[in-house]
Amino acid sequence: MQCDSCDIKSVIYQYADFLDRGDLRGVAAMFSHGKIVARDAQGKEVDIVGEEAVYELYQTFTRLYEDKGTPHTKHMTSNVMVAIDPGGDRATAQAYAVVFQSLEDFPLQPIIGVRYYDKFEKVEQGWRFIERKIDSDLFGDLSKHLLQPI
Repeated sequence: MQCDSCDIKSVIYQYADFLDRGDLRGVAAMFSHGKIVARDAQGKEVDIVGEEAVYELYQTFTRLYEDKGTPHTKHMTSNVMVAIDPGGDRATAQAYAVVFQSLEDFPLQPIIGVRYYDKFEKVEQGWRFIERKIDSDLFGDLSKHLLQPI
């Protein structure tokens, strides 16, 4: 039996898995028909639209380590709340994520906490992002994770 809410949660979890594996192309492909909304250094919301723009965003900010080609992170996504529109082809979701990081010279620790506000559409291939708003509100030591400050 098909479960739309379960399928949407899988999309949310796939995003985290791609990031933790260092698959920035995989992350970007999730937004080939969508966008990420984030805040710039001045706190203004900016839209990062489409696969190439999302790839450039993550390539510009995410430090990948040569030993494994990953950022040495684990995104722990929780409190996922999904709402399917009555028509059945649109949905929204909210979730929390805490990102942990560990390196040889950097003990395991939470480095950032975020809240996601997502919008999805259902197409023949399944559910896909049309928007992910990232609201970062808890900050730890991001020096080993980011290539430049946010």
